[in-house]
Amino acid sequence: MTDGDTENVELWSVAERLADAAREETLRHFRARNLTAESKSEHFDPVTIADRNAESSMRAILGELRPEDGILGEEFGPKQGVSGLTWVLDPIDGTRGFISGTPTWGVLIALADVDGPILGLIDQPYIGERFMGGRGRAVLEGPHGNRRLSASGTTSLADATLFTTFPEVGTSAEAAAFRRVSSKVQLTRYGCDCYAYALLAAGQVDLVIEAGLEAYDIQAPIAVIEAAGGIVSDWEGRPAHDGGRALAAATPEL
Repeated sequence: MTDGDTENVELWSVAERLADAAREETLRHFRARNLTAESKSEHFDPVTIADRNAESSMRAILGELRPEDGILGEEFGPKQGVSGLTWVLDPIDGTRGFISGTPTWGVLIALADVDGPILGLIDQPYIGERFMGGRGRAVLEGPHGNRRLSASGTTSLADATLFTTFPEVGTSAEAAAFRRVSSKVQLTRYGCDCYAYALLAAGQVDLVIEAGLEAYDIQAPIAVIEAAGGIVSDWEGRPAHDGGRALAAATPEL
């Protein structure tokens, strides 16, 4: 095993330990009758004890195992590192789904350098599926067995399935742009949060188009989808790892 192989194994071991910790914390509260949510803004932007506890657990592990790395998390902001690597954490992507009891939310974990994510993990704790991509992996592990991730290969909009989280995508101009694409695809679906990106990597979905994202919303999906042979950019074809508007596709042709 080369030094690079050893490093990859070590990094993936950390990523999976983070996912295991977040899985335990989130499942403790998912579909609990006494779960309450606060809003982080005047518009309903919910956060729960599960979000905060899951991120706290992951940060504690990183403090023990990777103290020189930076951290960017949704709930507790950035921690500067000195290694040139940053762990990008979204403890519950899809908190609205989480508090509604729908298992389309997920835990997002990415490791990034200055150029963007180098590995990513999308975990759906309730279903038990874990999608991993980058640094030698492109795999779905779950209760029905493990298999290699591979995007669909669809090249025609007329044959494509398109997902987005909210029917009202971003601004009115962004929503109009989305509708122009939606009018040309075979099927448009809504509401899956990060699980839509996981399905794209698994070959079930062909396009995901969203706006108003943060870096922690998109970095893990980028790594997973690109490892599966798909492509992710912003709406102008530029890198999307800083957030904003994202377009994920099974093929460059789409």
